[in-house]
Formats: sequence, C-alpha cells, structure tokens
Amino acid sequence: MAQASERPRRKRLSWESRCEIVWRIEQGMSPPLAAASGGASRATGYRLWRRYREGGWTALRDRPSTPLWQPRRLCPEAEQAILAARRSSAYGPVRLAGIVPYPPSTIGKVLRRHGCSRLPRPEGVAARCARRYERERPGELLHVDTKKLGRFWEPGKRVLGEQVGRPQRNRRLGWQHLHVAIDDHSRLAYAELLTGQDANSCVRFLERATAWYAEQGIHVERVLTDNAKAYHSHAWIEATGRLQIERRYTRIYRPRTNGKAERFIQTLLREWAYARSYPSSNARTRALGGYIRWYNKRRPHSSLQARPPISRVSHLCGHDS
Repeated sequence: MAQASERPRRKRLSWESRCEIVWRIEQGMSPPLAAASGGASRATGYRLWRRYREGGWTALRDRPSTPLWQPRRLCPEAEQAILAARRSSAYGPVRLAGIVPYPPSTIGKVLRRHGCSRLPRPEGVAARCARRYERERPGELLHVDTKKLGRFWEPGKRVLGEQVGRPQRNRRLGWQHLHVAIDDHSRLAYAELLTGQDANSCVRFLERATAWYAEQGIHVERVLTDNAKAYHSHAWIEATGRLQIERRYTRIYRPRTNGKAERFIQTLLREWAYARSYPSSNARTRALGGYIRWYNKRRPHSSLQARPPISRVSHLCGHDS
C-alpha cells in the first residue's frame, strides 16, 4: 500500500500533452520512454506515434466518442421517415411513436441528432425574457406570498416511499400556510407558519413583518402581492393605509412578477421543509426560525456576490455581516 501511494499520478492527456510526447519521439526518444515521461503508458506512446505518422499534428486532437460501427442504429431511410413525420405534424417523440414504428426514446435520439428536437418559434412571437430589477434601498419594496404545506404526525410517502402511502394518522389533519416576506434590495427575509391564509391572517402577518423589519432599521414603503382575495380585502386595504404602505399587485397570470418571493419559497422547500425527515409537522415548524436566522446572517446569496442578506442592512441595524 505504501508503494501504491508513492506512485506518481498520471497526467491528463490533452492535445498539448500528446504533442509533447510525439515531439520527444521525433527528437530520438523511444515511444515507451517518451510516453513514460508524459505520464502515459507504453501502448499510448506507440498509438500516438502511429496517429501522427498517418495524419500529422491534427490527428492528435480529441476524437468523438461515437463508435464507428453502430449495428442497432436506424438506417438513413428510417431516420428520414421520422424527420418527415416531424415536419408534417410537429409532434413530439411520444405522439410520433404512433405514426412511425419506433419507440419514443429512439425517435428522440434521431431528432436530437438532426437538430430537430425543438420546434422553431412561430413568426411574430418574440422571445420571452425576464425583466430583472432591484430597488435602490432597503424597504422600498417588500415581496409577500404564501405557500400551503400539509400537516402530519408521522413521515409519509415523501420519506418512506410511494409504496407506503399516506399514514392513517395523517389523514384529515389539514394544512399549514407558510407566509413569507422578502425585501427586494437586501433579500432580508421573514416567514411564519399560520393556520390560514385569509384576510385576517395576512394582515396579522404583515403587521408582525413590518415590526420585525423596523427592528432591523428598515421602513417598509411598498408591498407587492399576488391577486388573491385576501390582498384585495377591506382589512388588507385598511391595514396598509394604517401602516402607510403602498399596495402593489402582480400582473394577472404572471407569477414571475413576484419572482423574488416565489424563488424564496422554492429555497425554503428545498433547504428547510424537505431537506430532512421531520418526525411531525410541529418539529418542522420549530426548525423554521433557526433556518431563517441562518438564511439572513450566514447563507451566501448568489445575487449579493456570495454574501448574506444582513450584509446590506448591517449599517442600519448595527449587526456585523
């Protein structure tokens, strides 16, 4: 084992490394010795020398890994039949399998091979691009959204597998509603798990969220929500007026307008709600506060140059980043 650990690592055979081995052979060194000096085997030295004599320096470049002989590949006539069916119907591989006598996996490979796996964009339809923006100061815009999570007394099929099904104890337990708020400029986040998402719950969450942001030195000026009934209710309108917060709403059927809140919910689901097997939904609820503190003070954020959200408001609340 000691001798094996002292054995030198083989060098990656890039094009430059192959040229170096062949150049040494040209200078009079034997192919085995030239290959050994480059960290390659004896057979590799002879193979590179043969490729060089047959095709010159360009023959030493990387070759495609596609085998030269593919006995199970479709003949050109069959591939042309698949392409013709694609052009005439614009169907995908699954639907084309009902027209041509080949499985969808084979049809998909043929379409990718010929660059026809994606249909061209119709004329007159512009490419949809996301409009990215960021407010200039903390509190200028607060994104608010909700997400429904199931309650449970014991782990279910997400943890134990589909064959287990839903445990009897978890039936008719209802839902928990995750309310989130995230500042547009700093990405500083606040979240709560409540029993409902009605107007009263949304108003109470907004009041606690604005109070928490005020403790961080942030005065909320505007709030952006979707078009749920709770955010158009009289209670919500009265609460925003009392807190001196302007209301903003997303475009209809455009959830990406509230993209920062939607993305934060995805992060919560991946890194908190579904990151581990909780014994019950109560344990999951207790873990939310610790995750939010870690998210705000320690978790690197890609849009903040790998710094946590607190780094953008530390001068307001007196915290170190």
